[in-house]
Amino acid sequence: MPDADRYPLYWPQGWKRTEPHRRRAAAYKVTFARARDELVRHLRLMGARDVIVSTNVPLRLDGLPYANSREPEDPGVAVYWTDRKKREQVIACDRWNRVKDNLRAVGLAIEALRQLERTGASEILERAFRGFAALPAEAPPRTWREVFGVGPNDSGGPEWIDAMYRALARRRHPDGGGSHEAMLELNRAREEALREVARWKR
Repeated sequence: MPDADRYPLYWPQGWKRTEPHRRRAAAYKVTFARARDELVRHLRLMGARDVIVSTNVPLRLDGLPYANSREPEDPGVAVYWTDRKKREQVIACDRWNRVKDNLRAVGLAIEALRQLERTGASEILERAFRGFAALPAEAPPRTWREVFGVGPNDSGGPEWIDAMYRALARRRHPDGGGSHEAMLELNRAREEALREVARWKR
């Protein structure tokens, strides 16, 4: 299984991201808890093992995302598992602007795969699984200090982090000559830095 994190979101290599301004509200009428639990249930019924549900939502003790957390800036969902033939698989979705709706979309996709399995359409299912094969893990993401360009002894509070973030965002944002990927890396670095600062205060 790729070295995927449950939290924060570990987006699969080779899967295109939806630009934030293109995300929309979904029409799904389910709660976060139901979307999460039904996704996991369909995976289990399909014989999935080593399931990892990766999001930017903090985790419960059982490793699944909390249902009552605030909506993160990046609502993407990536689900990794090993199938009955011990192949590593992944499905990811960030089309919708809420995590619960992306969870629901992935759950519905898994349910559709189960229906193919039950109809005996094994060739179609095999083709689908080949399309969801997880690629080898890419190089680990840079630390927040590497992204911000600060040394191991440089430190400050949330205001210090936000000031660096704003300065870098002007260059990394697509409107300033940067890219969507550069802003995603910077946003992730900011969240990591703020979590580290919060741990210092404990």
